[in-house]
Amino acid sequence: MEIRIDGWRCNLTFASSHFLADYSKCSRIHGHSYAVHMTMEGDAIEGILLDFRIIKNTIREIIEEIDHRVIVPTEGKFEVKRGKEVEVKYEGKRYIFPEEDCIFLPIYSSSAENLASYILQEFIKRAGVEGRSNIRKVEIGVDEGRGQGAWARWERPSV
Repeated sequence: MEIRIDGWRCNLTFASSHFLADYSKCSRIHGHSYAVHMTMEGDAIEGILLDFRIIKNTIREIIEEIDHRVIVPTEGKFEVKRGKEVEVKYEGKRYIFPEEDCIFLPIYSSSAENLASYILQEFIKRAGVEGRSNIRKVEIGVDEGRGQGAWARWERPSV
């Protein structure tokens, strides 16, 4: 059995700003309107793989933390000093943001690929997917606007 959720149609969207080191125009600060999609495969128990409300509420909880924030990766090339103001430096560029405007994510960069992986990992943890033996695969897609995005996949290890 497979279920699918379209983030655009289900309003699983958020808007954030970011910048990617070493990537042409994307190294400039800019923003996107993102949508989060999901597919899940497994065996239905009493007709349900996982309640749609649980799925959507878990995704909303994750993206609400990112919504209308500056995404600051903590594992990448940036030098980050945190305090009431956040200073981000990289190769001669220096950005200063109010701390409450930032979200610090344990990712290398704020690419759609890394955001998809981060949201997937958080979903697996928060929805307790590993403890639900009927779920075999979860995929999370993150669109940077309509028509382009990246997908990350979790699969239950075979025994």
